[in-house]
Amino acid sequence: MASDATSDDVIETNVRGVLADVLGIAPERAATFTVDTPLFGALPELDSMAVAGVLTELEDRLGILIEDDEVDGDMLETFGALTDFVRSKAQGL
Repeated sequence: MASDATSDDVIETNVRGVLADVLGIAPERAATFTVDTPLFGALPELDSMAVAGVLTELEDRLGILIEDDEVDGDMLETFGALTDFVRSKAQGL
């Protein structure tokens, strides 16, 4: 994978785009998310069914594989936690 595909800006942009596209929220709303913005349990759009869609779309867009046993409440707690998780997967950590 090219190093530019794992840059912070690319990862963050992709996570924002996936959240906007899969959850049907305005890109402008997703653009306001900070590392501390709560996600699961705070965004009504992000229910258990939507989680599967978000994770599948992240896999497709970034060429990563998210195993079932890696999915937990902590990784979905905040925008920062999700972005950190995706970044670690994209960097092969």
